[in-house]
Amino acid sequence: MSIPDASGWTIVVPVKPAAVGKTRLTDVGTDREALARAIALDTIAAAAAADLVSRVIVVTDDEGVRSEFRRSRTVDVVPEGDTRGLDAAIALGAEAAGVGAPRAALLGDVPALRPADLDAALELAASVERGLVPDAEGTGSTLITARAGAVWVSAFGPDSAARHRLLGCTDLAVERDSTLHRDVDTAAQLSEAVALGVGPRTSAVLAAAAA
Repeated sequence: MSIPDASGWTIVVPVKPAAVGKTRLTDVGTDREALARAIALDTIAAAAAADLVSRVIVVTDDEGVRSEFRRSRTVDVVPEGDTRGLDAAIALGAEAAGVGAPRAALLGDVPALRPADLDAALELAASVERGLVPDAEGTGSTLITARAGAVWVSAFGPDSAARHRLLGCTDLAVERDSTLHRDVDTAAQLSEAVALGVGPRTSAVLAAAAA
């Protein structure tokens, strides 16, 4: 594993195995498994490319994701194993990150994410104990943050934005058109992400399906 850099953020990205991920994307005319993996890979790559990020920890049992980053210097992969549930998987990554650096959890389904948008959110997060970026619908969460030394807590799932606020997360004033808002679970959300400009792996899967 890479050595944590206390001067930069550690981003934890939970990723379900592609075989069981993104089950609501079965009607978009593509190989769902390939699309689910591509979305995750583009999200991870964008996070790793952000200037304020020194380390990305991916929590997954997906072998395709594991092999993609096996030789990466900035992306570590932690096996999910018997851990069940999004928050439990994220907690594994947060534990691996330690408390010496600021940490954030980013959902692994933000394929249009631009590194600069993540940097903008992390810059805002540096001034609060815990931060939150809601999804485009305003009810879910795509990113939560914790400054160095803070005990890690998260409450992803339905209506997670409200539950994260109850846990002390402050809404970060990111731009309304930030790509960080646009996670993808449905065909309509995928279309919105494509309009923003998805990463190369997602683009390739969609292009192959359209050919």
